Amino acid sequence: MKLYECVPNFSEGRNEETINAIREAIESVPDVKLLDVERDPDHNRSVFTFVGTAEGVLDAAFRAIKVAVERIDMNKHEGAHPRIGAADVVPFVPLFGSTMEEAVQLAHKLAKRVAEELNLPVYLYGEAAQKPDRYDLANIRKGQYEGLAEKMKDPNWKPDYGPDTPHPTAGATVVGARKILVAYNVNLNSRDLKAAKRIARRVRAKTGGLAFVKALGFDLPTKDMVQVSMNLVDYERTPIHAAYEYVKLWADRYSQPVYESEIVGLVPLKALVEVAKFYLKLNDFKEDQIIESRIYEGWTLDLYLSDLASSEAVPGGGSASALSLAQAAALLSMVAGIGLKRKKYRENWEKFQEIRDRAKAILKRAKDLVLEDSKAFEGVMKAYKLPKESPEREGEIQRALYNAAVVPLEVAELSLEVKGLSEELESIAPKSAISDVYVSRYQAEAAFKGAVENVKINLESMVDGDLKEEIRERLGKLSW
Repeated sequence: MKLYECVPNFSEGRNEETINAIREAIESVPDVKLLDVERDPDHNRSVFTFVGTAEGVLDAAFRAIKVAVERIDMNKHEGAHPRIGAADVVPFVPLFGSTMEEAVQLAHKLAKRVAEELNLPVYLYGEAAQKPDRYDLANIRKGQYEGLAEKMKDPNWKPDYGPDTPHPTAGATVVGARKILVAYNVNLNSRDLKAAKRIARRVRAKTGGLAFVKALGFDLPTKDMVQVSMNLVDYERTPIHAAYEYVKLWADRYSQPVYESEIVGLVPLKALVEVAKFYLKLNDFKEDQIIESRIYEGWTLDLYLSDLASSEAVPGGGSASALSLAQAAALLSMVAGIGLKRKKYRENWEKFQEIRDRAKAILKRAKDLVLEDSKAFEGVMKAYKLPKESPEREGEIQRALYNAAVVPLEVAELSLEVKGLSEELESIAPKSAISDVYVSRYQAEAAFKGAVENVKINLESMVDGDLKEEIRERLGKLSW
């Protein structure tokens, strides 16, 4: 599978509701996984990192930008970091199996969609840049939001996509494609901003410092110190330890003690290996000596199956049923996707898209239910272990049993929905993929029957009451 990373930076690091809304927008897309959120109140900026398929990261990036445009007013924005818009910069990074050329294509697709649907000016940078002076992000951000309207009057700074004037509240955005970079900061135990800026000038490539390093000096009022903030745009050629040592050299020169350093967002394992090799003088150390690096991509499935085969009660049949549901939904998404790629099925594209969207949503939920079932059963075992004389024991047991019944009940309900989707798809599916529709239905049937058995066994242990009646009523409506 080809995977891409997207690392959008938003001009909001203080408003929790807005940050959470952006998070929810990203997480609402089934084909992506949100890996990290870094918020900085001093910079008034948040950095999100997520990975996924081409279609997934494209959709998630658009949804996140849409939220930012709706909720962030740049006319009221204050922060230390350079910026020109609410969704300030949105880079795509090719990962496993994908290429830079494909990442550039994603950048163009997103830029076009944002411009057309959100009426937002978009500049392209990095490998996606269409003009030499737009390769460097700093050139595009020069003048910042406050100078954007005047800058855009210059024909040389007409956006690559969208209107020729800033959005009234969201400014503009920069979309691009680049290699993995490391955002690395060194914080000084000082309030001397002038010194931090001097050190940054000495360190950055543009003013004679280290190659592949961008650096700025910032004040950090909440930490009562100043910062030399860096982007290592090629961490293999200018590694983290080189940047740290060079900052420290000039910090000593200006009598500014280094307090700490920090990595913003995620970092490649290889970058940390180089740091360890340098400071520990591990001349013959190889990356594959790290145990995690020897764990191949499919190991997660192996671990799950090993746990399932063990003598432990968790995971059990409920988790297995949820996994069958996930496979059933994934197959429907695949078949609908095949139909969407072929012009001969054009008349059914709308239905294919509808089925695929719903199948992906069920797939996303089913993956969560695999783990939720295990946690729910662990809750039952924990409740039964409470002291028998405890007045809370019976109530805890009943609540735990209810939770353990509700999870497989949802699996059963979703399995019936997958069955309905498979029946819709069967009549229009490409003939080459019709067997996958049947397999999806068989998987959904297994998920349904297994889940129902898990509901029943938990229902038997529940005492009569409103919770038990709720489960009985929902279960009574289900039939394969």
